Order: sequence, then C-alpha cells, then structure tokens
Amino acid sequence: MEQNHVLSIQSTVVSGYVGNKCASFSLQIHGFDVCPINSVQLSNHTGYKCFKGQVLNDSDVACLYDGLKQNNIHNQFSHLLTGYIGSKSFLLKVGDIIEDVRASNPGLIYVCDPVMGDNGKLYVPQELLPVYKDVIIPKADIVTPNQFEAELLTDMKISSEADALLAMQRLHEMGPKTVVLSSTSLGSEGILVALASTVKNGEKECYRIEMPYLQAIFVGTGDLFASCLLAWMHKDNDLKLAFEKTVSAVQTVIRRTLQAAQEAAGAGNTPSPAQMELRLIQSKADIECPTITFTATKIS
Repeated sequence: MEQNHVLSIQSTVVSGYVGNKCASFSLQIHGFDVCPINSVQLSNHTGYKCFKGQVLNDSDVACLYDGLKQNNIHNQFSHLLTGYIGSKSFLLKVGDIIEDVRASNPGLIYVCDPVMGDNGKLYVPQELLPVYKDVIIPKADIVTPNQFEAELLTDMKISSEADALLAMQRLHEMGPKTVVLSSTSLGSEGILVALASTVKNGEKECYRIEMPYLQAIFVGTGDLFASCLLAWMHKDNDLKLAFEKTVSAVQTVIRRTLQAAQEAAGAGNTPSPAQMELRLIQSKADIECPTITFTATKIS
C-alpha cells in the first residue's frame, strides 16, 4: 500500500486558514495523512487588529519530534513540508529533523516554502536568511519562494524574466531539483506571473503561467500553493501538470473568497480580514480535482 504521510512544520491559527490549518486540509483531501507541528499557534492571523497566542521554540519542536521518534512514527513520513518559522534556533532544529527523517527514509521528499517576506518587506528576523541558504534549501527537493524570497536567497534583484530564470538556476545549484516562483510582478499591467523549473536527467524544463492581479489582500495562499504542489507532484510526477493544477486550484479559491467577502462587506465597503479568510471548505472539490483554467507555457 502506498505511503502518503506528511510531517508539516509551520504556523497555525484557531480561526481562519493559514499555515498548518490550510495545508492539512488541502493534503488530507488528497489522501495524505498529516502530522502537523506548529511553529506558532495564534488566535487568528496577524492581519487582524489583534492576535494572541504562543510562539514555540527549538526545545518545543525537539520535544514533539522526540515523541514521534520514540514511537517509531518518524520513519513513516514520505514527505516533509515547512512554512513559516520565526526563529533561527527553531529553523536550525528543523534542519536536524529533516536529516533525521531522511536517514530513516532516504526517499523522503522535502518541500520548502521559505516564508520570509513579500513585496520587499521582511517579516522574519534577518538571521534566518543564512540558515535558509546554508542549511535548509540544500536539503529541499522542491522550493516555492515568491519573488522577494527568491531575491533574498540568491542575492540578486529580479527585474525581468531572464533575471528570474537566473535566480531559479542559482536555487537549483543550491540543491532543489524543482523550483517554483509562486508569484512575480514580471507580467504586464494587471498580470502576475508564476514560474516553474525542474531538472530531470540533466535536462532542465521551465514553464510560465500568467494570472490576473486581484486588488485584495489574501492570507494563506502561499501555504495552499505549497501543499497543493506537493500533492500534485506526488500524484502526477509531472511539473507542468502539477503546476497547472496548483495554480488553477489556488486561483479558484481566491476568486471564491473575494466574491464571498465582497458580498459579505456590501457594495462600496472594504472586506474585513475575517471576511477575507480563504474559502477552503467551500472549495473542497476544486482543490481535490481542479479544472485546469490556467495553462503553462514552456520557456525555451
């Protein structure tokens, strides 16, 4: 029987859908067992007027993982997924965990969403960046940064598609065989561009998908993107198809979210953070079996 078991280390919230709360649902409806370890647990995401909760430290994650290991659960994982991690010590411990899980299962697939910032703004301590570069990214099979995170990881400004492809090549050289830039501002006005690249048998394939830019703030879309990509890369083992299904699913979710939020807010009003929470439950069928509405173009 095929083993689809994910250890997912990232944030979680009581209300809403970000981090593990988002990724677990997405992966479970694709047939994965998910073991979530939370880096932080908050009442709601930080875009609300207030939030409360706890930040876990390296000792906490080490304790939780040790419990899994002593019960021989750690050797069941086929995949490992990481998202938001807020401290250097926690991230270093995650590096140790990746190595330990892989020692038990050399076929482990590690998907890294290097959550550090967006739109030129860093929202984790600067000291995490060298840990990602030197410790975490080299262990990843698949990495899903946004444009800003790719710039941070490669020490280069991305101002064109050629720049993006060079940055992706640099990321390949750091270790990952598959690199996906989940969103970039490289399209024409009103258009976002996602880019994907993989190396197979020494040959590289690159793809582009264009998406409309929506004037709204969505929280958790990167978490949804990484979890969907993990699922479809496992099921299809075809980057182009997995890329198309992932983008199509995420775009369907955010369109449904925006429509519901605008209806709830009323004409002329800006939706609140609560009204803008991703409509994941309502999108179950689209996440599980998306209609491909966004097709990938091969970049020669």
